[in-house]
Amino acid sequence: MNKKIIYPGTFDPIHNGHIDIAERASKLFDELIFAVAVNSDKSPLFSVEERIAMIEEATESLGNVRACSTEKLVADFAKEENAVALIRGLRHVSDFEFEFQMAMMNYHLNPDIPTILMMPAEQYIHLNSSVVKEVAKLDGDVSTYVPDCVLDRLKSKYKS
Repeated sequence: MNKKIIYPGTFDPIHNGHIDIAERASKLFDELIFAVAVNSDKSPLFSVEERIAMIEEATESLGNVRACSTEKLVADFAKEENAVALIRGLRHVSDFEFEFQMAMMNYHLNPDIPTILMMPAEQYIHLNSSVVKEVAKLDGDVSTYVPDCVLDRLKSKYKS
């Protein structure tokens, strides 16, 4: 059986914390699918297509990772993909309440697909996409937190 795991998120942009989780999860499952969610509450810097391209480029060394977008409920998308689980990053205790609520709702929608919470490596525990964008916008150095393909696109977006 091909064991797939879904990694849902906005990924605007993908950063090294996301990649750290993907690298470790991809060793535990046959396939990891980044599900780039369309979130009407967020105004992304990058288009869905740009985010998918960055994910693909940043994870090309991992042979069992792919990226796609979905406007569906994650629980429904996971069922369509025949996934066995969802994976989410958990950085701080403050993330737990939100992640717990999402995991319980997804369980309610599809009890066959559990949510696995994984902590990123210590050097990425403070990292999120909003911080990356804000620092990059102000011309700060985010090179240790994003792959080169993301760094190039951030610089291009924030050129004046």
